Amino acid sequence: MDSFGMSCVKYLLFVFNLLFAISGIVIFTVGVLIQQMYYTYQQFIDDKFFSAPMLLIAVGVIVFIVAFFGCCGAIRESNFMLITFAILLCVIFITEVAGGVTGYLMQDDIHDMLESRMTTAMEKYNITKDYTNSWDVLQFDLQCCGVNEPKDWEKVLKSPTLPHSCCSNIPVEDQCTYDKAYQKGCLQSLQTTLEHNTVLVGGFGVGVACVQLVGVIFACCLARSIRQEYETV
Repeated sequence: MDSFGMSCVKYLLFVFNLLFAISGIVIFTVGVLIQQMYYTYQQFIDDKFFSAPMLLIAVGVIVFIVAFFGCCGAIRESNFMLITFAILLCVIFITEVAGGVTGYLMQDDIHDMLESRMTTAMEKYNITKDYTNSWDVLQFDLQCCGVNEPKDWEKVLKSPTLPHSCCSNIPVEDQCTYDKAYQKGCLQSLQTTLEHNTVLVGGFGVGVACVQLVGVIFACCLARSIRQEYETV
């Protein structure tokens, strides 16, 4: 490759790595936001679902560090740094694809997992503070009531009134009754939210991974050009 072509590849790789570093920050931010949402509803979600946002957080940090290697390797025309960059990108690519596939596969377990854990958590309402707070936050945030419907609370509260979080649209001093409560169950609402997040994690991981293949190609082309240039000197 002539010097002009090599310069083009070098600066294209540099620009790519700047965008790559920004994508690392975005991946990290998305992971933190999803992790925070899962933490809010942790009483209803299995621990394995926390692995997806944690993976995004870890990948975001690694991507930012790897982008630094790529930028330095491109500017300094370091064959070693470019090869290291390409290898690390390949490792990240495999990790993101695996995370994306895992995110899609987890959708099949969401309904049964939520139904089981929400039913168990409902039985501990007004007994354990954490479960009481979790249910109130869930019903207030998603404007829902009960697992499948407001009548689910009959077995637990044995009362004509419901938790006030089922009627967050009425004054605090008013009693929350079945006719005033949100009629939609929380299971479907939370399931929709989780499914959206797993698709987001999966699609985001696979999408970024595919873009990274471009970086691998650029890095390998530049490393090959540098090696050939040294061999001809």
